[in-house]
Amino acid sequence: MKDLHRNGERDKILTGAVLKNIAYVSMFIDHFFAIIFLNYMSIHTVNGAWDPKLVPVYRAGRAVGRIAFILFAFLIVEGFLRTRSRARFLLRLFLFALLSEIPFDLAFSGELIDWEGQNIYWTLLIGVLVLTIWEYLSYCGRVLSAVGRFLTVAAACAAAFYGATDYRFMGVLLILTFYLTRGRDEGVRFMAVGLVMLFGTWSSNIIRYTGSYTADKLFWSSIREMYGLFAFLLIGVYSGERGKQLPKFFYYGFYPVHLLFLYGIAKLTGVM
Repeated sequence: MKDLHRNGERDKILTGAVLKNIAYVSMFIDHFFAIIFLNYMSIHTVNGAWDPKLVPVYRAGRAVGRIAFILFAFLIVEGFLRTRSRARFLLRLFLFALLSEIPFDLAFSGELIDWEGQNIYWTLLIGVLVLTIWEYLSYCGRVLSAVGRFLTVAAACAAAFYGATDYRFMGVLLILTFYLTRGRDEGVRFMAVGLVMLFGTWSSNIIRYTGSYTADKLFWSSIREMYGLFAFLLIGVYSGERGKQLPKFFYYGFYPVHLLFLYGIAKLTGVM
């Protein structure tokens, strides 16, 4: 019988297709609770506050949803490294960022246009742009490369933060972290991603909410993002194989379509 644990390696049983499907299911669960369940709780309050019986259910649903972006950040790096055309890859992200903006605004604010937040495709687009420029600068001299990379990351983080893209600069840094730690020990990767998630979210929230909340309160609220680290239970058994996937545009289109679907449900049920 073949030794599946040879050299101390764990079984690598999940393909990229499986990880992607899990990410989409997790995202749907997260958005269901963020769009429908949260609005329901806001309407059906108890003594002016959320129903204490519903709060644990809401938090559990959002906790499950936290793994989605970790998987997407991991998979976007895999896609970047494997794509035949990075120009087409970037173009697809840009087009679906445009197509997804109105569904995103409707679902999360009920407004046709809402400049307070932009959809996740913008974050992914900025992240892939950073990786593209990062690799291009490797052909420059050491000093120029280092300066150029620093300025690129700084500009990307500023664009994500002030553009109010989903996950803001934490999302961009997370994509870069997965890229820089590829091939490294799983423990190192886990720690690096965890630190970026925690301090990226915390620092972003401090900039956004300074004067409204104390730094320690924002720190503890930022810890909720750490549920996403459970994604490493899946990443750790990733086989590196693409697997049998659904058509590419199904995955790209699922994001705006499911947001419109949840918005429609919210309107039909009267929670929005």
